[in-house]
Amino acid sequence: MKKFLLFVLKTIIITIVLLMVLDLAYTKIYLQSSSRGKIDQVYSSSAQKYDVVILGSSRANNHFVSQLFEDKGLKTFNYGMSGSHLFEADLLLKLMLERKYEIKNLIIEVDLSLSNDKRADGVASKFLPYLHNSEVVREQFEQEADYNYLYYIPFYRYIKFDSQIGFREGFKTLTKEPTSLLNNQGYYPLGNKKKMKMRNDITNLKPLPHNKYYENVKLLCKKHNIRLLPIMTPMCENTKGINYFEKVKKAYPEVYNYENAVIEDKYFSSCGHMNDMGARKFTAVIINDFFKIKI
Repeated sequence: MKKFLLFVLKTIIITIVLLMVLDLAYTKIYLQSSSRGKIDQVYSSSAQKYDVVILGSSRANNHFVSQLFEDKGLKTFNYGMSGSHLFEADLLLKLMLERKYEIKNLIIEVDLSLSNDKRADGVASKFLPYLHNSEVVREQFEQEADYNYLYYIPFYRYIKFDSQIGFREGFKTLTKEPTSLLNNQGYYPLGNKKKMKMRNDITNLKPLPHNKYYENVKLLCKKHNIRLLPIMTPMCENTKGINYFEKVKKAYPEVYNYENAVIEDKYFSSCGHMNDMGARKFTAVIINDFFKIKI
């Protein structure tokens, strides 16, 4: 019995040590990365200066053409991330400020994201390699139900989110396999999808009366003298529940509603995402309205 218990104890110790070694190895790989995505690019940078920074979900990533701002002399990067919520937008802004970024104008797409205050695991997990190295990342996750597991159990975060930050992504990061996420100053253009039905239903969406992550962004912008431009972007005409945008405007009067700035189906790749032609048309409107520069 004594030998068995000793064997179990040794096995547990070896397992813990192995997990700690793997955790350190994976973390070191991600800490040295700066070109796989927008989060690691921000983490590895410092003291950047931007005239315009864009945050939000895919409806920011696909809708704001950074080059059009650049053409007008406005240094710009689109940090919109497909699948993200305001949890991630708030955290990415905090990470930028932790890295001493100077930002004059922040455009944040808030429309559909105002209906929830949950994290989007597919994107939020990309911050987890920096959990022990960034104060703002730690604080953001500290309120999450699984924080103790993520923070204190070695290698747990890499196992739980294997598809996002596990072996496959770690290997690609180690070998510096390129992605297209940082091309075009972060803007990702969409083409025209054949036989795409321009229909959508957002009837069940309701904006929260108080979205804590959006409120965090507002406070950060005020504290750091950043001009905040919260914007709702276009959606195709044949959308059920389109009055959602009116509900957002009622709950958050300061949000600019551009839902109908572009309306024809020819400008859309899918009902919720404009194609490159539509994005350029929309971006021109935004530049003209907020930066007094006609395109």
